[in-house]
Amino acid sequence: MKRPNFVIVGFPKCGTTSLHYYLDNHPEIFMPKQKELHYFTAKILTSQNKGPGDNIVNQFHINSFQAYKQHFKKAQKKHKAIGDASPSYINYPETIPDIKEKLGADIKIIIVLRDPIRRAFSNYLHLVRENREKLSFFEALKAEEQRMKMGYSDFWYYKWNSLYAKKIEIFKKAFDEVYVMTNENLKQNPLESIQNLYKFLGVDATYKPQNLSKQYNPGGLYKQNLVTKLIFRQSGFRRFLKRYMPITPQMKSMKQGILKQFEKPKPEIDKQSEDFLVEYFKDDVKLLKSLIGLNIESWHPKLK
Repeated sequence: MKRPNFVIVGFPKCGTTSLHYYLDNHPEIFMPKQKELHYFTAKILTSQNKGPGDNIVNQFHINSFQAYKQHFKKAQKKHKAIGDASPSYINYPETIPDIKEKLGADIKIIIVLRDPIRRAFSNYLHLVRENREKLSFFEALKAEEQRMKMGYSDFWYYKWNSLYAKKIEIFKKAFDEVYVMTNENLKQNPLESIQNLYKFLGVDATYKPQNLSKQYNPGGLYKQNLVTKLIFRQSGFRRFLKRYMPITPQMKSMKQGILKQFEKPKPEIDKQSEDFLVEYFKDDVKLLKSLIGLNIESWHPKLK
């Protein structure tokens, strides 16, 4: 079986889409056409279906090992590294035994972090773009625990998805090779950041990706019209396209070009939500700093 020998396990809304395409550009790395397969968490995620649009989103996940293997069958001998980018894995340590059994105990793990406050807000804006989130950011933060109880998809858990330290600690104990990086460093020092990752994966570290200047899924908000609704709204048609016509980097660039015409000024986090999240995340970030030595100078000043 041609199996992944590395997995990008987390975190959601931390730039794993861009990283998927940067890695795919390397001639010695194979990434499946469909990103975010979520095979090892598919059963868990499918059971979380009570939020608006959750049932449609869940249908993108790969539910069988046979189907999962099919996504890697085109990997060739030249590919020294084969990857799966599914950021949901980090949130569910119960998947670790299955990952080890099916992909091998020697699997390499990549974890991407981002300022937890900005990650949470980006997560929120994603659902606003899809016209699924109707609450204000602060109201949504306060509603999170109730949504958990109601069985919403974990993508609605803005705070929970930004809690890093204990989840990383579990993965570091379970796997021998774990590489942790930040989305901020990938943006600020793209070539150095990606080439350090190449070294970790054991491929040619001198290679310069041709698409490194491009940012995929830049986020933000857009004017509501027929075009943006067609692009963002979760629907059966969108599900069909995603499954049978996986989006290529070229299609992503074309989509961003279209969307730029309808871009709205990027909203800022309101002070009430910002203060609330600083208090919520400060202990987790403190634990994170003691666990791994990462440069988080560009994170919120009250979290450093």
